[in-house]
Amino acid sequence: MLPLAMAAGALFYRWMGYLTFLSPYLIFIMLTITYCRVKPSEFRPGRFQWYLLAVQMLLAAAVYFPLALWNRTLAEGVFICVFIPTATAAPVITGMLGGSISRLATYSLLCNLFVAVVGPVVLAAVGEHPEMSFVESFMLICRNVFPLLILPIVTALLMERLAPKAHRWLVARQELSFYIWAVSLFIVVGSSVSFAINKYTSGLALTMILLALGALAACLVQFYIGRRTGRRFGDTVSGGQALGQKNTLLAIWIALTYLNPVSSIAPAAYVAWQNIINSWQLIRHQRAQSHHHLSTPKSK
Repeated sequence: MLPLAMAAGALFYRWMGYLTFLSPYLIFIMLTITYCRVKPSEFRPGRFQWYLLAVQMLLAAAVYFPLALWNRTLAEGVFICVFIPTATAAPVITGMLGGSISRLATYSLLCNLFVAVVGPVVLAAVGEHPEMSFVESFMLICRNVFPLLILPIVTALLMERLAPKAHRWLVARQELSFYIWAVSLFIVVGSSVSFAINKYTSGLALTMILLALGALAACLVQFYIGRRTGRRFGDTVSGGQALGQKNTLLAIWIALTYLNPVSSIAPAAYVAWQNIINSWQLIRHQRAQSHHHLSTPKSK
């Protein structure tokens, strides 16, 4: 379904302007359904989250400085694909792959808070629009990050206390979040394709290709390092999704606001790369589950 959603989004990109406003609402509903499965006591940052955050920030620095010596626009594009926090929708895919939703949700919250605080300073140093004050940039990032992170958690907690029947109904129907995610993906890919086509010029062709390839390299490396890191803590899936699945909508906005606008092609391409990997992972997981179900002897 995810490849079909991406293909459909690319095909109908001309009409995405009419649907883009739906994205935050769809993500809110999807995360509320996912967070209904998580208990409040499970939101505790531990060694797993702090270790992953350190790896992510070191990798962002290791990517930016060497590339900046050669091509600053490319460096900015690939850097933002690494520096940007985990996608707000990452817990959905993590749950489908059998990873720990609570671990991933905790890391997503920690990473987004860290970027919200440190981001303005870092972006003022590497970006091309440092005239914004710390308070202005901090508030802009908070305005884009906090509602999608905090409100679904609050809603899930309130539903558990005030509407327990509805809460249990959502817990039993977690597959709804997948279909909502597919619709969101359709809109995001269509918007990204529309942006790339509108910005395309022959003089920028090579830079755009390098940005797309740089995003692919960043995506593969982050999924690989994340899974290797997660394996140390007994949760390969959560580690891979924590580092590999990014909040690309926020990344595109930051690139357009702080960096060379052309660098936003990298996070736009990252949308496709990360969801191709997610689709592949989901197919493998589904086949493994089916094989396990068929090979398990039935009790008499």
